[in-house]
Amino acid sequence: MSKQPEWHSVELSEVINTLQTDVEHGITSHEAKSRLEKFGENKISLKKKTNPVISFFLQFKQPLVLILIIAGSITLFLQEWIDSGVIFGVVIANSIIGFIQEHKASRAIQALVRIVTSENVVIRDNEKARISSKEIVPGDIVQLRSGDKIPADMRLYYEKDLKLDESLLTGESKSVQKLSEVLSSNIHLAERKNMSYAGTLVVNGYGVGIVVSTGDNTEMGKISQTIYEAKELETPLTRKISYFSKNLLYIIIGLSVLTFIFGILFTQRTFVELFMEIVALSVAVIPEGLPAAMTITLAIGVGYMAKRNSIIRKLPAVETLGSTTIICSDKTGTITENQMTVIEIFAGSKSFTVSGTGFQPIGEFTHDQQLIEIDCHEPLKECLLAGLACNDSDLIQKENNWEAKGDPTEVALITSAHKANLKQKMVESLYRVDTIPFESHLQFMATLHDADKNRMIYVKGAVEKILSMCSCQLNESTEIETLSEHHIVNLQTIADGMATRGLRVLAFARKEITKDKNRITFSDVKTDLTFLGFQAMLDPPRSEVVEAIRECHSAGICVKMITGDNLKTAIHIGEQIGLNQSILGTKRKLVAISGKELETYSDDELITIAEKTDVFARVLPEQKFALVKALQNKGHIVAMTGDGVNDAPALKQANVGIAMGITGTEVAKEASDVILTDDNFASIKTAVEEGRRILDTLIKFITWTLPTNFGEGLVILVSIFLGLVLPILPVQILWINMTTALALGMMLIFEPKEIDVMKRPPRKPGMPILTSEMIIQISIVSASILLSAYGLFEWHLDDGHSIEESRTVAVNTIVMIEIFYLLNCRSLSKSILKIGFFTNKLIFLGIGIMILIQIIFTYSPIMNDVFQSHPIGIESWLKIIGVSFLTLIIIEIKKFVFDKRKKMFENSFIQK
Repeated sequence: MSKQPEWHSVELSEVINTLQTDVEHGITSHEAKSRLEKFGENKISLKKKTNPVISFFLQFKQPLVLILIIAGSITLFLQEWIDSGVIFGVVIANSIIGFIQEHKASRAIQALVRIVTSENVVIRDNEKARISSKEIVPGDIVQLRSGDKIPADMRLYYEKDLKLDESLLTGESKSVQKLSEVLSSNIHLAERKNMSYAGTLVVNGYGVGIVVSTGDNTEMGKISQTIYEAKELETPLTRKISYFSKNLLYIIIGLSVLTFIFGILFTQRTFVELFMEIVALSVAVIPEGLPAAMTITLAIGVGYMAKRNSIIRKLPAVETLGSTTIICSDKTGTITENQMTVIEIFAGSKSFTVSGTGFQPIGEFTHDQQLIEIDCHEPLKECLLAGLACNDSDLIQKENNWEAKGDPTEVALITSAHKANLKQKMVESLYRVDTIPFESHLQFMATLHDADKNRMIYVKGAVEKILSMCSCQLNESTEIETLSEHHIVNLQTIADGMATRGLRVLAFARKEITKDKNRITFSDVKTDLTFLGFQAMLDPPRSEVVEAIRECHSAGICVKMITGDNLKTAIHIGEQIGLNQSILGTKRKLVAISGKELETYSDDELITIAEKTDVFARVLPEQKFALVKALQNKGHIVAMTGDGVNDAPALKQANVGIAMGITGTEVAKEASDVILTDDNFASIKTAVEEGRRILDTLIKFITWTLPTNFGEGLVILVSIFLGLVLPILPVQILWINMTTALALGMMLIFEPKEIDVMKRPPRKPGMPILTSEMIIQISIVSASILLSAYGLFEWHLDDGHSIEESRTVAVNTIVMIEIFYLLNCRSLSKSILKIGFFTNKLIFLGIGIMILIQIIFTYSPIMNDVFQSHPIGIESWLKIIGVSFLTLIIIEIKKFVFDKRKKMFENSFIQK
């Protein structure tokens, strides 16, 4: 095994011998462990990371940081050692924070890559097992089905209509039909149709492959290409802030030039004095703490979402979730439990009830409330046997528990057969020869088995499809009778009755063929089947889904259910979970439509139909894509769930594609923005909720930090234009900006969500960062900082205090206003008394730290020397607290006034 043969040109027997494997039983667990140690985990080595030193210096390229570097360099040239030292200290501190957060983000992305590794079904120790792709080793026998990602390079041993998407490796968009025959050695990679390569995707059919290469030895590994590649993604909000920062840069440059010219022409200041004041203006207006705050907020939010079962694959999804107006959700496993249980069977013109729930094979069969013996009801036994034979899943007993392997619907059929003790009979008497795998466009699955004399085909699928393929039925007397049109109508009525009660109904049939038939095709089963019966199962809605949907409605988010189930079943579930309830909780008639009806509408008509419909049943994958586009054409922000291969186009088209982590195929996961690790609709609601909280937090921080910058800038401008002495120095401004951002602003990040976060309309994507209400609030606080800092500074100068003491009062005034204003910003609309005063204890920890820091700033001799501060008396502190508390009161009054207006708007929204 040291030298890799050209596997595509080697006979299968030689492949098996070379790899020392067994296609029927697989390798042993002990051998797998030994090979894992020898060959290593089946993963591609990560690409070389950027040198940490280079990564650190890249932090200095931001426009606002460059201004600080220029200002620091000139102050250094002017021998203003302390000022230049503090400026460069701030620049380096900011860069260190950015570097650390970037490193953490890189580690987080790698962690998510590990979480989202694929799983595949392998045969080991003569048993099927679903294992992580990392554990697969050369010689493993892997089963392949639609939606699987190929975990390693494999030589195909068996294939049935197997098609692969190899575009990732070959660039060819068309899917490739696979085969298992030996090929010549001198052919290109794209022509090796008996091979499947790591990272490619199964789009159709079924196959079995022998693993020949893993990890870096695969074709994908050789070209150093990985499926999961960390990409730097910009969110709409960060783009807006980047745009804001660039505009702020131009404003700073423009103001600095104009102010410098004004100072030279109309004041008596020297060149050095003017330049230091321009430096003060520049550092005052720059919000140094904003980049770090944004990075940390998003990192905390994504981490929190991961803990709440939502893995964010693409950062824009965090914000888009907060703006979502419509959620289109799959039914099975997302809205429902995905623990299917057969509770009713119709066979031989009789209805039977099955007891027991879940996948525990414990239950009894009754007819007319009387227990029955299975052997006395041959049609019932045949119907159960068909469900067991035509099945790709398994139910395995491990100690006292039963573990489901495969599709829940199929496992439910196995469970019902187990209850009739049919498992052993099936294993002994029926050997599968061939399969037509289930595909959505076929709406059925068929398997070919060895029987006593001939061979038997068992078929299961949608009621309408199976009935159309049947020409006779097995009656109560175990006789084959012709299936007339009248019989079909009656059977359809029985199935409809089951579906109306919220049951999922599958039909079963069989067909006997000659012994020499080794493969089956669609032509073998499309006619002349013998109808055996129905098995009706229930997949109950998750208990938490009803409340989650109600909360979504309250948040102005419309929920639509899209399912492949029967229309009547879908309507029943839709009504159970409250899709027909309004925001006010009143019920209305549920609007539902089938895929067949959708086909009759034009694109323009579909836009209207899609918006007003609650439930879409029997929908084809391409129709899901059309529905998403139609809703987007109406201006909606659409979140779409999916788990299958054919869901990928709709997931990509949606504003937020949400894939299922448990049942989802790798195709669906790679097309998605978010992966739900528990496949639960309630987790979507939680993700939307967290998306809104993150948006709220960023906006709160921006609203809190900008008045400080603008207020300080106004103080500098007024002093220059009025020819007054500066009340705060550049070094003091930097002290204020950095200490308050870290001690106060960062604590705002941990503010819990507001109680009404899911009771208000979604935020419009085009809404600017600074709304008119925010601009008014920022202007009020900026003016308060200007008047209070300047007023107390002049007051203390007039009272005979030194300029150092007066400046210390001005600095502490700005800091104290920020402290009180921080309490205002815990909610931008509600009173601080209504949000729970101590719900964020870190706020008060930050305030305590900030006060301690300011005491050191004011009374420490070292700080007095470095920052030109001076101790102040208790009377000064009382004045500072007084003006700061007044700012808090003014903002609370402003919130009260605007809250009244907002409630009027929300009431009109709810009525609409």
